[in-house]
This record gives sequence, C-alpha cells and structure tokens, in this order.
Amino acid sequence: MLNGYPRDLIGYGRYPPDPRWPGRARVAVQFVINYEEGAEQSILHGDSASEAFLSDVLGAKPWVGQRHMNVESMYEYGSRAGFWRLWRMFTDAKLPVTVYAVANALARNAEAVAAMREAKWEIASHGLKWIDYRDFPEAEERAHMIEAIRVHAAATGERPLGWYTGRSSVNTLKLVLEEGGFLYSSDSYADDLPYWINGPNGPHLIIPYSLDVNDMRFINPQGFSSGDDFFAYLRDAFDVLYAEGERAPKMMSVGLHCRLVGRPGRAAALKRFIDYLAGKDRVWIATRLEIARHWQREHGDLAKERTTSTKNPS
Repeated sequence: MLNGYPRDLIGYGRYPPDPRWPGRARVAVQFVINYEEGAEQSILHGDSASEAFLSDVLGAKPWVGQRHMNVESMYEYGSRAGFWRLWRMFTDAKLPVTVYAVANALARNAEAVAAMREAKWEIASHGLKWIDYRDFPEAEERAHMIEAIRVHAAATGERPLGWYTGRSSVNTLKLVLEEGGFLYSSDSYADDLPYWINGPNGPHLIIPYSLDVNDMRFINPQGFSSGDDFFAYLRDAFDVLYAEGERAPKMMSVGLHCRLVGRPGRAAALKRFIDYLAGKDRVWIATRLEIARHWQREHGDLAKERTTSTKNPS
C-alpha cells in the first residue's frame, strides 16, 4: 500500500529482476490442471442451484432447486475421461504438472488422486467447493478454507502448500495470509513473474496465474473456436516470452480443465504445443511449488526489500 491506495500499479517497473531460472532458462513454463469435477455447484452438494460456469452448455444459467443433468454429465466427463487423457499425455512426456484441486472433488475420486501422486504432481488447493465466493461472509469463507485444508490432507496425505480460489472474494488473500501455511498463492494475474507481498506472518509469495493462456476460452464468447486457435495462442504467447527471455526471462502459466481440453479435439492442440516445447532449449518446465521454492532461494532478498520499502516509503 502506497499513500493509502491498496493497489500496486508499478510492480517491477522498467527493470524486472533476473529470475535466474535453472539452466539459464529463458522461460519457466508451468502447466496447471484444474480438477473441479464433483465439487461444482449442485443441489446434491447442498447448494441452491445447478452449476452454470465453464461447461459446453453455452449461455447456461443456474437452475434454482434443480439438477442440470447436461452440465453434470459434462463435469463427469472431466473426471471419467478427460483427466485420464491429460494424465497419459503429461506422464508420457514426463512433464511436471500442478493440479489446482478442489478438496471435495479429491474426496470423491481416490483413483485420480492416486494417479496424481504416482506421477508426483504437485496438488495445490483450489478451495473446498468450486463455487463463487464473491458474496460469502468472511467467517464462512475462512471456515471453508480450514475445511479445504483438512479434506485435502485426508485425501492426499499432506496439506497443500499452494492456494488458488479462482472465483475469489475481497477477503480471500487476507484469509490466505492469516492462515500462514502456504508457500505461495495465485489469485492474481498481475505480472509475468512471481512477486512478494507483506502479510501478518511475514512476506508471502504470489505466483500469478493466467486466464488468457487458458482453455476456458473455448467456451467464452470471442474465445478459441478450434484447436488451431488454442495452439496458435499458446505458441505465440511462448514465442514472445522466449524472445524477451534473452534479456529478461519470464514465466508462462497454461491453464487447463479436464472437461474442456480433455476433449479429444482440444487435447490434440495441447499435444502439439507440448511437442513444440520439446524442440526448444533453455526452457524450464516446473510445478508452481518448484517455482516458489526457487524464488525463495534466489530472491528472498526481494522479500526483505519489500518489507523495508513498505515500512519506510520514499
């Protein structure tokens, strides 16, 4: 906060830090698989209406007091088929993945959890339920966060070290900082590099996410109409960052959903991008947790500078 304004519009400015990625990489590429199936809004889950977000039922509206069987079956496709298509694609390529996993979704599919652990994927928390927290009272959102950590640990054998709500509230970051057990969180789209903020328990690392390099645009107006569109956008985003990375290395986040890019015609485009990356040198493909630990080792000094500059603003 500078002069009482609660937003940082300056960031790193003209001279971003050298991330010093392993192997002198020009880009750190990070793949996220959002695992939400079985935790979406539903009267089966105690919600007042059906899910209407991120499905192929275009223009879907919540059905109050009713199940939406088409939407439910599309979410089921994600856990029954899409997840396994992505799992085979990434394990065959021996690429690391971060899963943004909704706790209640993990609890409903032990076989998928076992596969994530077998592949040694990072399983970060995506909240307790895949719902919109915009209008949630702060105390209820806090209770959901605590329960999400408990259910996550019971399902996976360990607590999550990364957090991403997605449909967050004005209180979400405050609650993450108060909880104090996360090495990073990602409810931000503000930069091409991780950055530190101050919290009640000390500096906290933000690893920004992306909604443009994201398969959700397949079902958004003016989004991707074909796999070719998706591949072209992935390639172009990478190429710009790769060129800039000769002088100023950056990070690229790729957002994926089992029920979206898990469909065959879309998965083909993702496979093309994975093959495209294989032909490039000086690329570090990592989990978000690996990026967090790297940033802590290499740029802990930036956290100290952040604390000093906040306490003594010029």
